[in-house]
Amino acid sequence: MTGPITAGVDGTDESLAALAWAAREAVRRDLALRVVHAWRFQSAAAAEVADRDAQERWVRDGVERAVAEVTERHPGLPVTADVVEGDPVETLAAAGAEAETLVLGSRGHGRVVGFLLGSVGQQVIAEATRPVVLVRAGDRPSTEVAGHEIVVGQHGAPEDSAPVLRFAFETAAARGATVRAVRAWTLPPVFSYSPSSLKLLDDAGGLEPYERKALAAALAPWRERFPDVPVVEHVEIGSAGQVLLSVSGRAQLTVVGRRAHRTAVGARIGSVAHGVLHHADCPVAVVPHG
Repeated sequence: MTGPITAGVDGTDESLAALAWAAREAVRRDLALRVVHAWRFQSAAAAEVADRDAQERWVRDGVERAVAEVTERHPGLPVTADVVEGDPVETLAAAGAEAETLVLGSRGHGRVVGFLLGSVGQQVIAEATRPVVLVRAGDRPSTEVAGHEIVVGQHGAPEDSAPVLRFAFETAAARGATVRAVRAWTLPPVFSYSPSSLKLLDDAGGLEPYERKALAAALAPWRERFPDVPVVEHVEIGSAGQVLLSVSGRAQLTVVGRRAHRTAVGARIGSVAHGVLHHADCPVAVVPHG
């Protein structure tokens, strides 16, 4: 069964922009919208309202106002709302696991605040089993127009990038948008060549033709499945993060994959996803690899 589009809200402008984005996406995909607010009781020293019941009423009132604005804007959209007292990471990760897509607010651009750069956002992305979309406060519906592409990064073998490409093509099909599939490559050190890799490169006619063939092979099943979605194949030398950012200026959404890495200081989502989340001006979807 297909899950809802779920938006995590916390009362900030960023999360309200995420809610608006999630509502538009739910309408496009004919899905329900779920709104989730995770909260913790704050003592008198940390909150204007010290009483637990009063704090909960304040939280619920804020969620109700946000939901009322969404239902007024999209009268036929089914909307449910859950206010959960508990750990934000656990709550949002659990909600995301039941969702088609989880949508959160993001401030980005190197500021250590908000969902994205704080521990909550990074841990949710690292724990997520479904796509997570990060949206900034300045996001507007006008960016979701013809001519603004869905940019997606492709890396590795076709099976590795299948979930990422699937999300990009499904989103483009729902929006009538073009997919720009980006494969970045760099010159490997000489000592990394093996006889088998040299033969593959020789058969392909060189490094760049090899990368182009690899991208075409990864895209082939998705072109067949979504024949009406226009596709631009973009192969460029450079780091993946820099190349993706260089073409995302007119994107309505940038889609990247991620493999979460656990270290002694917590979860890491990979340098490419991290860099794009920090610096892209458009919403960014982070899709777990299969």
